[in-house]
Amino acid sequence: MVTRPLGTPERPVVIVGAGPAGLTAALELARIGTPVLVLEAGPRVGGLAQTAEYKGFRFDIGGHRFFSKVAAVTALWRSVLGTDFIRRPRLSRIYYNGAFFDYPLKPANALKGLGVFRSIGIAVSYVIAQVKPIHPEVSFEDWVTNRFGRRLYRTFFKTYTEKVWGIPCTSLSARWAAQRIMGLSLASAVVNMLAPKRNKRSGKTIKTLIDEFEYPRLGPGMMWEAFAKEVERLGGTVRLNAKVTRVLHDGKRVDAVEIEADGHRSIQPVSSVISTMALRHLIDALGEQTPRNVREAAQRLRYRDFLTVALIIDEPDMFPDNWIYIHDPSVKVGRIQNFKNWSPEMVPSETKSCLGLEYFCTMGDEIWSKSNEDLIALGTRELEAIGLVKPGKVEGGTVVHAPKAYPVYDEAYEGALAEIRPHLATFENLLTIGRNGTHTYNNMDHSMVTAMLAVRNMLGAAHDLWNLDGKDEYLETIQEGGESSSIDLRELAATQPHVPGPEYQRRDDAEAERQAVAN
Repeated sequence: MVTRPLGTPERPVVIVGAGPAGLTAALELARIGTPVLVLEAGPRVGGLAQTAEYKGFRFDIGGHRFFSKVAAVTALWRSVLGTDFIRRPRLSRIYYNGAFFDYPLKPANALKGLGVFRSIGIAVSYVIAQVKPIHPEVSFEDWVTNRFGRRLYRTFFKTYTEKVWGIPCTSLSARWAAQRIMGLSLASAVVNMLAPKRNKRSGKTIKTLIDEFEYPRLGPGMMWEAFAKEVERLGGTVRLNAKVTRVLHDGKRVDAVEIEADGHRSIQPVSSVISTMALRHLIDALGEQTPRNVREAAQRLRYRDFLTVALIIDEPDMFPDNWIYIHDPSVKVGRIQNFKNWSPEMVPSETKSCLGLEYFCTMGDEIWSKSNEDLIALGTRELEAIGLVKPGKVEGGTVVHAPKAYPVYDEAYEGALAEIRPHLATFENLLTIGRNGTHTYNNMDHSMVTAMLAVRNMLGAAHDLWNLDGKDEYLETIQEGGESSSIDLRELAATQPHVPGPEYQRRDDAEAERQAVAN
């Protein structure tokens, strides 16, 4: 736990990374008068939630809905952005085997796309999975098969998931499935087909099936640019193109960080460090004093990268979806965003559209290494092959690479974290938060929660930022009727995703409530 004093002008609290987690921590600290310095290696704030721009067309790097069950997070978003935070309708579909499937599924549409015999086979497979479930659930394949049946898993989950992660589903941990599709099963999907507004059995609406979300008028980067401005208005500093290359310490306390900026290196004394950088990089930055087993464990952590090909289309209206998941193996694109449907102001011309094609890859592989010209040509061909764009309608575009976008939940990561975490805990004034800072594939709002709780740890609390347990509905469900306004900062520790590893034993709700009160 970090102890007081929090910081001085000469030794500020240094926050590594200006993504949602880093900027939330910076704003929380600045609001209580703590000197804070945010160091961002890139040219823009927002991390993966930044907004890029090309010839006046703004586009999201991945598509970021602003949706949270934590009232404190929603209140913070609204207080910072005000009327620029707008409500947008949500529509998405799945493209598979040459057909488009409504999502949420609709009976007639699903039956037409799959066919009667395949639909019957899926139902039989699901019954078999309920009678003879796989135990223990170790892999993504195990987890999904138990809830959807093997045939539906192979139809809708296997191809897309392996496209995203680049590894077999048998090598991907059940933890990822539990986080990303918690609350969903074939049974709940059927219920939502027939009664999409409410699951009558549980009284809850599946979050992934809701039909509205909030969004900044000019893209998610608008939110994080506003956060950065507010931090600076309160006396903090946000430096861009400033990479932390070393973390200087005596084995117990961090004394300073080395910054590389404009071709020069400098040393910045610190009172404390809150890091959102990838754990592999953090361990490297801690240097040779780090035990060998910890350094080797960090090298076992893997990341999945991706890139966005943003294309300008000479059409005013392309399709009604915000985004389309591409499950079909005949094309390499994984997801297609229609930015005009996220917010009309993302596109400067009423007669044009802008589509973002997401390609999941690994740094240095064939997709990652293609030239921008080749990627634009590939995206154009695949849009035409799917039938979304007519030949000759693409007017050009650009490419944005996103390294280390997703921590990979493979067979090695849990063992690696088991060696890394105890070592980092020996530092009195070093905290790690956010997606890459904890190697947790979480949502944007959960990254913000880790930042809020980290600041409270600095003020004397003792939240375990690595194991924030909570109710199962956090990530993927919300009570019918909108915001969970009863949740406040005192209850943040009880709203974290509870996700199973191979040895996981589910707690009942009463025990979870007792833990929340204790925290």
